[in-house]
Amino acid sequence: MLLHLGCTVALAVDPSAWGWPLGLVAGNQLVLLLAVLWPRGSLLGPNLTRLPASAVHRHEISLTFDDGPDPEVTPRVLELLDRYQAKASFFCIGEKVAAEPQLVKEIAHRGHSIENHSYHHNHAFALFGVSRLGREVDAAQAIVTSLTGSPPLFFRAPAGFYSPLLDPVLASRGLNYVSWTRRGFDAVSSDAQLILHRLTRGLAAGDVLLLHDSAPVVLADLPALLEQISALGLKAVPLTTACASERGE
Repeated sequence: MLLHLGCTVALAVDPSAWGWPLGLVAGNQLVLLLAVLWPRGSLLGPNLTRLPASAVHRHEISLTFDDGPDPEVTPRVLELLDRYQAKASFFCIGEKVAAEPQLVKEIAHRGHSIENHSYHHNHAFALFGVSRLGREVDAAQAIVTSLTGSPPLFFRAPAGFYSPLLDPVLASRGLNYVSWTRRGFDAVSSDAQLILHRLTRGLAAGDVLLLHDSAPVVLADLPALLEQISALGLKAVPLTTACASERGE
């Protein structure tokens, strides 16, 4: 904003010197665009891509599931997690939470954390102004809290696109932004073996894995993934557990 203001003043003082202000503004916009399209970057604000050192020391990883809850897939995901004594964090879409209140309560009852993934999951989310960003975050926050009694502590943007205006919105609400260490692209691929390879290649303590409980293919990948987590001596825990010491809890 300061750069744009400075360039505007410069043009007002000397309109003939339009080249360098225009170049600065264009360069600034390009940097912002690249930052938005770089989901694991931290140029626009704090971004958790790996668990803190304390969680690494405890051999913990976090499984995170986006875009649910799904009435068909999510219950089966919960059964698999129970079978392997694994806990996860579910980044739920607010309007799906409103449509599946009992399923949301069941997720929480089984010891998983439910986090904020916006209310409508609009793919233009990164283009919203501050007020609309706030409404999306607040609406999802409110519906999850009303059903579970526990407000989400973490936020992930739709499609992972971090708006340049999002950080102050999250900070004022005490929310932490989370992306991932690795993801399988299970929302766009049906190749279970390839998805599993992407998730497990170099798998180590401290990793944050991104999956989707809205994608049926996750049911083909999850058993083998959980087996590998166990074989490596790792423990799958919710983000709330892994980051508790960092939050002073």
